[in-house]
Amino acid sequence: MHKFLRAVGFSMYQKKHDIEALLAELISDAAPAQIRKLQLDSETNLCQVRTELAPDMGIDIFGEMDALGNIKPEYYLPYLVSHELSSEADCSIQRHTEKETYAGLLDESRVGISLIFYLENVLEYRKRSLARENTDTSYVNLSALSVKGKILLPVKKSAKQVEKARVASRERSNLMEAAKKGDEDAMETLTIEDIDLYSQISRRVMKEDIYSIIDSCFMPCGIECDQYAIIGDIIHMDLVNNRMTGESIYNLKIDCNDMIFHVAINQRDLMGEPEVGRRFKGQIWMMGTVKFRS
Repeated sequence: MHKFLRAVGFSMYQKKHDIEALLAELISDAAPAQIRKLQLDSETNLCQVRTELAPDMGIDIFGEMDALGNIKPEYYLPYLVSHELSSEADCSIQRHTEKETYAGLLDESRVGISLIFYLENVLEYRKRSLARENTDTSYVNLSALSVKGKILLPVKKSAKQVEKARVASRERSNLMEAAKKGDEDAMETLTIEDIDLYSQISRRVMKEDIYSIIDSCFMPCGIECDQYAIIGDIIHMDLVNNRMTGESIYNLKIDCNDMIFHVAINQRDLMGEPEVGRRFKGQIWMMGTVKFRS
């Protein structure tokens, strides 16, 4: 089963035959509006069945439709859709080796790494590619699923400290952009800042808790390239229910390194009580919806 299936409310589905029965039920109950089909060539098509089981989240089933209109599922994925603009950085899209799925790569300076995510609107991209239409990206709405997380208390800051941190973050992003273009002064400045930061942390960690020093973080986690360990501020939250299982799911709007995205996590998998202003710490699987230029 998919590791992150429980993040959209299916924690009780642990066996392969249960998953197969679930997919068959979702396909048989799907309305025509939930089914999208793309003809890849004269003999092959790609069919997507999207079942929304809670607001903006559910299961995508991919397979092939035969001549009688029957859909044979090949793979499935839990999904979460975000309507928040997360990044306008340059984005490239590449196909995975195993199946008709795609990954996006964002050259995002705010997180300091090349951010890789699973492409959620696959059919739209493939349709544009087949029609030789423009596939240049305008922006990306990022979202994520998590199966383990905890709530941290916020770091107490004055309004002046918050504004100072935002200015410093913008200046660092500008320096990183300049460094990527070969600006030697920017590279030198960043190197000096990193040395100063390391010495400050080394001194403070002797007397302070690590989570009072690290306000937020975004870093790769594990061997899969689209999974990350994050700490971010909760700026909005909703508690929704999966209409099939009744399980409660938190949909958290997170601000992490000045980047906004949504995280869905099963209520059973979250330690602590989430509230606006507190922080979320956990491992996430990142996905995103790409908005293409017309």
